Amino acid sequence: MLPAHAAAATLAEKDFRRISELIQRYCGINLHEGKKELVRARLAKRVRQGGLASFTEYIEYALNDPTHQEFSALVDCLTTNTTSFFREADHFKFLRRALLPSLIDRKRLQKSNKIRVWSAACSSGEEPYSLAITILGGMGDPAAWDVRILATDISTRMLERCRVGLYPKERVQPVPPQQRQKYLQAIRIDGETHYEVAQDLRSVVRFRYLNLIEPWPFKGPFDFIFCRNVMIYFDKQTQGRLISRFWDVLAPGGFLFVGHSESLTGIKHSFRYVQPTIYEKV
Repeated sequence: MLPAHAAAATLAEKDFRRISELIQRYCGINLHEGKKELVRARLAKRVRQGGLASFTEYIEYALNDPTHQEFSALVDCLTTNTTSFFREADHFKFLRRALLPSLIDRKRLQKSNKIRVWSAACSSGEEPYSLAITILGGMGDPAAWDVRILATDISTRMLERCRVGLYPKERVQPVPPQQRQKYLQAIRIDGETHYEVAQDLRSVVRFRYLNLIEPWPFKGPFDFIFCRNVMIYFDKQTQGRLISRFWDVLAPGGFLFVGHSESLTGIKHSFRYVQPTIYEKV
């Protein structure tokens, strides 16, 4: 629990610079000067809740908390968690119509039933669950396949929401009715309809904490990777390193999906351009 002192809500330039340096060093996110008000607004609540005297005092508390929970909370506050089921629908259309049929054919030729996928920066879980719906729905007999989706995020708060797998009615509207009926179960909570993720989806998704710029505790290979709307927060050098590392953990013929506002333009890489925001390791 945070100590109690009188709070202040003025973010001094030196405190903003220190927070920016910490976030840059820890998770690669570039908080430029235009983000100062966003930082102040998002962290002011932590300062008030702790009764701390200043942002300076809050930074020291976060860095010296032996449980590391407050520093995790600081990172959570400053990372964006915007997502939805089947967000950027063209990706799921490509997956369903082109990638998955060819992948299944290739696996059969290789006499392998393993499909491995990574949802990097999975936020509150809608992306990996959408991937699971698409993959399982594209197989004649899902039980004959060994499907695993690794879903990672830097936010421990978001990962907890992922594992709960419970979404309000308005959040599941993009899920087609037939798939909603099959993979999501409607329940009532405080008079409101929510949808709980079915065991069929939970059984193929594994949620793990991961800081993308730190060493990864796995080597792949993955058949495809979704890393969308994350690299926009990184500088070009960090983006380049990340793209190279994605290449290393992708299987030959694997695909990388990036966000609608992202591309590999200006980054040295070996991927083949397939269509906007989709790249292949050849």
